[in-house]
Amino acid sequence: MLYLMRDAYDQMLSPMRMAAEMARTACENPFSPLAYTPNGRAVAASCELFERATRTYPKPAFNLPTCERVVWERPFCRVIAFGMPSAKPKLLLVAPLSGHYATLLRGTVAAFLDTHQVFITDWADAKKVPLSAGRFDLDDYIDYCTAIFEALGPDLHVMAVCQPSVPVLAAIARMEAEDHPLVPRSAVLVGGPIDTRRSPTAVNKLPQEKQIGWFKQHCIHPVPWTHQGHGRDVYPGFLQLAGFISMNLDRHQTAHWDMFNHLVQGDGDSADKHREFYDEYLAVMDLTAEYYLQTVETVFIEHLLPRGEMRHRGKPVDPAAIQRCALMAIEGEKDDITGIGQTRAALDLTLNLSAEKKAYHLQMGAGHYGIFNGSRFRTEIVPKIVAFMEAHAEPAMIVPPISLGHLLPDAADPDLSVPAALLTHDACAASEAARALHA
Repeated sequence: MLYLMRDAYDQMLSPMRMAAEMARTACENPFSPLAYTPNGRAVAASCELFERATRTYPKPAFNLPTCERVVWERPFCRVIAFGMPSAKPKLLLVAPLSGHYATLLRGTVAAFLDTHQVFITDWADAKKVPLSAGRFDLDDYIDYCTAIFEALGPDLHVMAVCQPSVPVLAAIARMEAEDHPLVPRSAVLVGGPIDTRRSPTAVNKLPQEKQIGWFKQHCIHPVPWTHQGHGRDVYPGFLQLAGFISMNLDRHQTAHWDMFNHLVQGDGDSADKHREFYDEYLAVMDLTAEYYLQTVETVFIEHLLPRGEMRHRGKPVDPAAIQRCALMAIEGEKDDITGIGQTRAALDLTLNLSAEKKAYHLQMGAGHYGIFNGSRFRTEIVPKIVAFMEAHAEPAMIVPPISLGHLLPDAADPDLSVPAALLTHDACAASEAARALHA
């Protein structure tokens, strides 16, 4: 009922948003005298802020200066490759499935384009996945990770940003336990909640205080008939966004007041930076209820992985089984989401991994976002990650790229897969050809 009411509220405000946009256009029209007065600019700024505060934001685009190819796909996730196949080392970025879209890692992708073939997990919005596609829980997440590692391997490097650190470590542990030949060469865990008992933050303490029943009662709602995934139980994106904003309400209020002043003063550059950030920040997606609740219980309440009690499909998840995949943990000094020591716990749990295959970096002065994006990340963290991956890379024979785009499996058949490093795409090739002509 709450979801339906929210959608009705959104539709109800649609005419008001249109009116605000028309008023803003009239006040900004260069032929209107209002465009040259403080009052006119104030009206235009107020109308823009109202429209932006009440709209539903769509999934952003990556908008990177390279083509994109879908090289692997199942109902709840697809893998995007950037650029044409090359002899560069392969790097898979496992994006968080925690409300925001994979485009939040746009800067992370860009930082590695010169040194690696970059792939990223593009998770689906649960409200757009029909019930006929089945469930998706934490066990399925681990299965997806394993299947992607297999499809992109061999000699794959993996980087998990925040939330996926647990399922990525679990997938690698299971592959190692089964002596899988396509275990990744290395894995970098960035601000991941491996053991949230260490330096617990406000985000970690809430599940301990509320317990799983509270989350089931207050966070889970069925998708209404107005969406493709109607009937599916989800943790709605709009509720997640309310939680994100409430954590730093004063900061968001100040940012919007600053934007109002920038618009009135005619500071277009500052206003554009605000728009760019909030177009990304306010775009959120739904999570399946079973995945969200299982993650909360497994990671934040029961701490099953660090206690040695986590299981996947009935089989134990034992990080001590990891012996081949090199492991690096990265944390931020000022991270208020994942406290210091929570990610480093992965290095303590991999008891049989040799010391030369482990690395740790604490980025001084960086918060959660700063350890995977921004200037500090590019100048101080990326070189360490690249060096770590190079140190644990397998010398490979250079093979000319092969075009097998016509062999991309039908998304309806998840059991068919082609190594993504061999896939290309007509649109991608056309884009590269056009870029060459303009060069």
